[in-house]
Amino acid sequence: MTSIFSKIVSREIPAYIVAENENYLAFLDIMPLTKGHALVIPKIETDYIFDLDDTMFSGLHIFAKKVAIAIKKEIKCNRIGIAVIGMEVPHAHIHLIPINSMDDMNFQNKKLKLPPQEMEAIADKIKSSFSN
Repeated sequence: MTSIFSKIVSREIPAYIVAENENYLAFLDIMPLTKGHALVIPKIETDYIFDLDDTMFSGLHIFAKKVAIAIKKEIKCNRIGIAVIGMEVPHAHIHLIPINSMDDMNFQNKKLKLPPQEMEAIADKIKSSFSN
């Protein structure tokens, strides 16, 4: 079954895209823990991150690093936290979360509900700082 992330890759559904190349895509989480919380995915549909071949796995992490650097330039925070949980959507993905403390990475925290205009502005800022 096609995942929601595959539908974002194929542009069947919209997303606040912050970075893209031929193999990977990064977009803002629509239910973020903090402003700038992004998801980084391989464009190929693979459920479990450790099922990716070594080239795709390492490429995903290198791409995520570049996205994290762009987020850090644009979102005031101490660090960019990284999490791989893999239970929410059956498509391998990495969470990049701007954090000021470890509590900011708690997925039990209440999610933000930002207006579309603010999400678009955040995405545009990150996209402008991304260098592939």
